[in-house]
Amino acid sequence: MSAWLFDLGNTRLKCAPLLADGGIGEAIALPHRQEDIAAAMAQHLPPRIEVAYLASVANPELRVAVLDALSARCGRVSVARTQPRFGEVRIAYADPRKLGVDRFLALLGIHARHRGPSLVCGVGTALTVDLIDGDGRHLGGRIAPSPTLMREALHARAPQLPEQGGAYADFAADTEDALASGCEGAGVALIEQSLHAAREKLGVEPALFLHGGGSEDLARGLRNATQVPTLVLEGLAQWARVETAA
Repeated sequence: MSAWLFDLGNTRLKCAPLLADGGIGEAIALPHRQEDIAAAMAQHLPPRIEVAYLASVANPELRVAVLDALSARCGRVSVARTQPRFGEVRIAYADPRKLGVDRFLALLGIHARHRGPSLVCGVGTALTVDLIDGDGRHLGGRIAPSPTLMREALHARAPQLPEQGGAYADFAADTEDALASGCEGAGVALIEQSLHAAREKLGVEPALFLHGGGSEDLARGLRNATQVPTLVLEGLAQWARVETAA
């Protein structure tokens, strides 16, 4: 069966074929603008797909554009939703609808990869932090602006502050470097404090995993961080396997 996985975020659309063994093939990123979605799929995807699995946290208009483009080339489109329990993974939220499906799928993906305590950090428009123990019990998390969003917000309020550029330094000597250092440093500090709190809660330090478009910049400032760029797609593959069986 020809099946593809689609991870639609606020800043990009990632997709990968779902392999027969339940794994994922090579992931690609497609243009994110509504008017480019159909053309990008025509260029990069097979002309016909039997089933598409979609996880979306994007705005409704973009989500509809992607669903329309998928419906034109797919026999079936299945949209993933957060569940209170999936196999061994049990989420902490009393109302599953309030936990973003990207965070839910990242938990599924990490529990399949690593059966010990894990701190899972997504770095996209937002910086999300979630703690899961070795038994699959989600212990909650945090949400903050990502360094990219911090820069954009500062630029929106004070246009003289550039929204890009600069390099990290402990004490920067120009504005661009100071902005990069302050915003990246804030993200690193949140993750480090979360690691400390997790260690206090569990008695051991969890493994640290990063995913999302901004993870590489933060990984440089974090000890023993493992980057898993396809983590949401890996979790979506886990969800798709069970959804197909049902």
